[in-house]
Amino acid sequence: MAERVDEAARQGQAIDQFAAGTLNVSDAYAVQAASVERRLRRGEAPIGIKLGFTSRAKMVQMGVEDLIWGRLTDAMLVEEGGQIDLDAYVHPRVEPELAFLIEKPLTGLVTLPQVQAAIGAVAPAMEIIDSRYRDFKFDLPSVVADNASSSGLVLGAWRRADLDIANLGMVMSLDGEVRQVGSSAAILGHPLRALVAAARLVGEAGLSLRPGDVVLAGAATAAEPLRRGQHVELRVQHLGGAEFQVAG
Repeated sequence: MAERVDEAARQGQAIDQFAAGTLNVSDAYAVQAASVERRLRRGEAPIGIKLGFTSRAKMVQMGVEDLIWGRLTDAMLVEEGGQIDLDAYVHPRVEPELAFLIEKPLTGLVTLPQVQAAIGAVAPAMEIIDSRYRDFKFDLPSVVADNASSSGLVLGAWRRADLDIANLGMVMSLDGEVRQVGSSAAILGHPLRALVAAARLVGEAGLSLRPGDVVLAGAATAAEPLRRGQHVELRVQHLGGAEFQVAG
């Protein structure tokens, strides 16, 4: 199963989701870990994690009671202001997010003050998601096994960690046209709660967030499909922005 999702991501080819009942969520995380391990054996390096289902509406839509998480590697990094090639993806979409840079180890049950003290910096970010399943259709175990649809991330400039990020306006534009407007408050009511959840989730897997890790806090708005030739830009109140280009 790990080989199947890994090859789909590596070749940018769609596959059918796993048959209902084939996997439970615990199994799915084992597939995810094995799939990413294949990437590491090819020379990629782990750089952190991403969170999914960080809005109540998305949880209700998927019929789940908790967030999901996926692993990030250095090969997923897209240079800020750089370019991506759609041929490397199946049906990519982009979401506006915030990213955190971990300065002190975090794992298990932690509090908001502990999380705040563990952050080294915060940045505007965009995640490129790309379910490898045909027609972007999947159930919970299938999406977890597929590394929570994680495919790429674009990071803006890092800012100091003590900024108030509770309710920052976020605007994502495609080719100069505003397509998504939201607030950082849409991320679990406060983005720092995403880090509380991240520490708990990786702790349950016997892991920890380490100094230097990047954590994508989850989407603040709906995702936008990407098309050839597009210019994508995110602006976040008080934090600045990030942008990238889709090759024509």
